[in-house]
Amino acid sequence: MASTLHHVPTRFGRLTFRAEGPEAGAPLLLLQRFRGTLDDWDPEFLARLAEGRRIIRFDNAGIGASEGEVPTSVDGMAEVALAFMDAVGLEQADILGWSLGGFVAQHLAHRAPDRVRRLIIAGSGPGGVAEGPQPHPKVPEVMAHPQNTEYDFLFLFFTETEAGRAAGCAHLRRLGAVADRVPAVTGAAFMAQLRAISGASGLRERLGRLGMPVLVANGVADVMIPAYRSYVIAQEAPDAKLVLYPDAGHGFLFQHIADFTAEVGRFLADH
Repeated sequence: MASTLHHVPTRFGRLTFRAEGPEAGAPLLLLQRFRGTLDDWDPEFLARLAEGRRIIRFDNAGIGASEGEVPTSVDGMAEVALAFMDAVGLEQADILGWSLGGFVAQHLAHRAPDRVRRLIIAGSGPGGVAEGPQPHPKVPEVMAHPQNTEYDFLFLFFTETEAGRAAGCAHLRRLGAVADRVPAVTGAAFMAQLRAISGASGLRERLGRLGMPVLVANGVADVMIPAYRSYVIAQEAPDAKLVLYPDAGHGFLFQHIADFTAEVGRFLADH
């Protein structure tokens, strides 16, 4: 059974969230991927994260059960995230952004650095990285499919090895068992997210101004956002640690759940 669905009013409309774990300590706010809702986080991943801290996952404006319109810029998505923090009384939080959420998290950290205690950037990049490996040429075509098949999902998020495919199928089974899900991302919301992504400005030139500790992680074989871009963040942010997972792609955090959640726990506890 999914945790209770909560709603909170903001100037962008009523936003939806779920929360798990103990109340004590700095909460961890999760920022979701492109085309994902708050119910597309792996339940095993959530359970392990929530063992030692409060975790909060919400849907940005126009996504899932949240009201409002999807922002037309990534910075606008960060503005909604900040309004959500205000509405639920989060004066400061640790932030974990995955994929598109990783870009939103960086914008949030620049917009309100005093509100972000620690920053975790998973399967993401800083934009503005012209050098190094590029995304797989099939990625734009597959991302643009109106509906992603299981094959599409496995291609985008997991490696084609036996271990990678097994991990991807296990992840899909766990997601399939999630009850009481919020509505899936609509076609209009999907197109608005695409417009925001395509018009996103680079964050690379601002990496040196990230004052909080940063944990950067990815799979070495990410076909969407190559791991080199995680390396760029770790190299150019002043206080950043990089962790890369073997035989793993964009969905590494749901393939190496025990290892990555333990890494997150150490990172947050050490600071």
